Amino acid sequence: MVASIGNGFLVFLGVAPDDTPDDVSWLAEKIATLRVFEDSAGKMNRSLVDVGGSALVVSQFTLFADCSRGRRPFFGAAAAPVVAEPMVDAFAKAIGAFVPGVSTGRFGAQMAVELVNDGPVTISLDSRLRI
Repeated sequence: MVASIGNGFLVFLGVAPDDTPDDVSWLAEKIATLRVFEDSAGKMNRSLVDVGGSALVVSQFTLFADCSRGRRPFFGAAAAPVVAEPMVDAFAKAIGAFVPGVSTGRFGAQMAVELVNDGPVTISLDSRLRI
């Protein structure tokens, strides 16, 4: 086993060639403060910071899969490993400024990732769509 966490987020992180350190900072803060954990009234009103949760960061270039043509996904929109790996490391460090217990997978490795999804919430964030 490379890493594990308890209560928290599994972050599949894809990096685009034009992502910047500002994108990393924005995304780390957004994820750490996103109010998706239930409060005492059962409403999604608490953040990862509020619940003292952890984050498991796994690099995932396949998030950039373009399946619009043919039957084989094209991953050309993902950053090259030489660009992506330092950005993934920077993201893990940036989110670690908000929450305890940040763990990472192995960059570029074939990994079997297990998830217990406690609730029906899966959210996709894209720093290119922020205002």
